[in-house]
Amino acid sequence: MGQQLQWGRRYLMVQPDHFRVDYAINPFMDLADQPDPVRAREQWLGLVEAIRSSGAEVEVLAQRPDAPDMVYAMNLGLVVNQPEGERVVMSHMRYPERRMETGSAQPWFAEHGFATSYVGRDGVGAHFEAGDVFAFGDALVAGYGPRTEELGLKHLATELDVRVRGLRITHPGMYHLDLAFCPLDETRAMVCPAAFDDASAAAALAMVPEPLVLTEEEALTFCANSIVVGRTVLMPACPDRVRAQLEEWGFEIVLVDVGEFHKGGGSIRCMTNPVDVLSGRDLPAVLGGEVVIP
Repeated sequence: MGQQLQWGRRYLMVQPDHFRVDYAINPFMDLADQPDPVRAREQWLGLVEAIRSSGAEVEVLAQRPDAPDMVYAMNLGLVVNQPEGERVVMSHMRYPERRMETGSAQPWFAEHGFATSYVGRDGVGAHFEAGDVFAFGDALVAGYGPRTEELGLKHLATELDVRVRGLRITHPGMYHLDLAFCPLDETRAMVCPAAFDDASAAAALAMVPEPLVLTEEEALTFCANSIVVGRTVLMPACPDRVRAQLEEWGFEIVLVDVGEFHKGGGSIRCMTNPVDVLSGRDLPAVLGGEVVIP
């Protein structure tokens, strides 16, 4: 049994007070299929309760009225704390419709003691979205293509003094890495090779000692868009084959219905930003940074 992930015990979430579909920037969004606000609120509260019942903390940020996608808190910024203090690299969204979100998130991080920086801002620098990045093994694993630009990986590596392993995403329905890759413990992760080009698919499988390989059909249930607290996996869906493997590995599966949020193209991982990743513990420090592209 692999050693449990030490991060993923403290999350930032955004209240869904203004969640709706105002535009279509991914294949799941349809202006004619609006989320039910009452049901969305109930599902959000259910997720908060499930996370806290699993032993993790949840902190809450208010949602801007003009930012309907802000509820997908994973994309606000990437937290990689360092021994000298907490820090976050704020996202620079590819689509202008989402860029105002960081204007409310940055003050929250600053007020809570996080030093903040940017990969890109106000059209300057590279696009970077934190839903494309995970700490796993010896590096930050970073998807690029649909949302994050390859240049952004270089900025991340040098900004944070870490190794970044880039994976080129090509599947339109898995436009963020968190729809195709989910760390489970220090040696295992869910991986969907269909999300990537051939070289990156091979690289993704090679970097995970014990991958749970998802088919395209399985991944499009949002099953990889899950979070892990110790040995508990909070999932929006769990295909039978995936459940069997997770249970064989000793994980407890908790299903949480967040179907209203699927209408915006996100699920449990998208709604939760882990703010407890620590450089030197959860990934090694690499002076000057390093980018590895297959």
